[in-house]
Amino acid sequence: MAVSEGLLPDRYAGAKPIGRGGMGEIFRATDTTLGRSVAVKVLERRYALDPAVRERFTREALAVARLSGNPNIVTIYDVGEWRERPFIVMEYLDGGSLEQRVRAEGAQEPGQALEWLEQAAAALDAAHRDGVVHRDVKPANLLLDGHGRMHVADFGIASAAGLDSLTQTGTVLGTASYLSPEQAKGERTSSASDLYSLGVVAFELLTGRRPFEGSSVAAEAAAHVTGELPSVCDVNPSVPCELDPVFAKALAKDPTERYGSCAEFVAALRASLEEAAGPTAVTRRLAPPPPPRLERPRRRGRAWLWPVAGLAALAAIGGGVAAALLGGGHDRALPQRPSVSVRTVTEPGTTVVTTAPAPPPTTTAAATTAATAPAGDPHSLNDRAWALMQQGDYASALPLLQQAVQALQGQTGDIYTAYANYNLGVTLVNLGRCSEAMPYLEASRALQPGRHEVQQAIHEARKCRTG
Repeated sequence: MAVSEGLLPDRYAGAKPIGRGGMGEIFRATDTTLGRSVAVKVLERRYALDPAVRERFTREALAVARLSGNPNIVTIYDVGEWRERPFIVMEYLDGGSLEQRVRAEGAQEPGQALEWLEQAAAALDAAHRDGVVHRDVKPANLLLDGHGRMHVADFGIASAAGLDSLTQTGTVLGTASYLSPEQAKGERTSSASDLYSLGVVAFELLTGRRPFEGSSVAAEAAAHVTGELPSVCDVNPSVPCELDPVFAKALAKDPTERYGSCAEFVAALRASLEEAAGPTAVTRRLAPPPPPRLERPRRRGRAWLWPVAGLAALAAIGGGVAAALLGGGHDRALPQRPSVSVRTVTEPGTTVVTTAPAPPPTTTAAATTAATAPAGDPHSLNDRAWALMQQGDYASALPLLQQAVQALQGQTGDIYTAYANYNLGVTLVNLGRCSEAMPYLEASRALQPGRHEVQQAIHEARKCRTG
């Protein structure tokens, strides 16, 4: 259906259907005001007749708008209503979905699967920290951009903290193939429900099949409640049996027996795969050697004295010494927070109803996670990570830094933002994940331009990535 038939306001030209998602139809269009391709989700007419469903649809957009600063969550640009049909305008991603990838290729290479799962886990954990439960995690809602990065989409049946739930206990929502047992029984959902669904996605990515399959929707939903989890190596002999305990915990029938976060689950997957692979592991590049224990640099006036032993020594710049090392002029203001407009469009004009502030923009890409860090304020997380980096324990430092970077988003005057991004980038390089390191190092350089240590780290990351 085209815009000429009145589906959307004239601003969104040339709308063409590209799929369905949740309660809506999805179209690709051109935002003629901003000159960019967008995806527009329009509530189906049969649902639009129900005021409660229309409200739920709008809440989807508002819930996701709160998360739009996360690099692994689809960004919402606009929310409106046209001729009594609500619509959501979001970024258009041209890499397809994981569902399409698995359908075409089957089981994925473990290293690639882990990268996608880590990115999805980072996004879901961020949503959970903001009180949002997705409740429909499945490959069709995990979208890839043109660079192969993962973005979680379609929080269409999400419940957001602080909002009255439109879904009462006893109502089953979600997709049967990826449904948690508590969802299948109509019980209350939580972040553990999303973790379970991500576990099903992970099982499918690595084996090419879902752990529970049935001849009908009811049978498949029941299998999640009572079915016995198969061994991954029985489903796909190329997958090591060492993963069985990891999936047993992630897909436990009792939510309290699962991992504490999505990141923790994916970290356990990576650790088990690396243990099973032995010396070859699943990391695909050699990391620079770990740094020796280094003395903290001393400050002389406004001069910075840094070790010059190459990238390995750069890890000693950690935020644990930020206060002692900080000279003037290193704080940089980041852009003001954007807003997501919520509009009711009526002919012939447009009425702005309200404006919802979006989360702060971020210049970093999604972190990948190797373990779960204990809770703490971002400064403490960064300091503890720096101490681990001094010992060469990058695997343990990684989750601490990921949490610190996530928590520091929007704290524009905090030098720890620059340090945490720098340390995360260096840690990823030392773990051989150089492509992932670049956005963090670039973010650090943007906050403290002219620092030769950051530039040298970027140079080393580029050599590692292309070497």
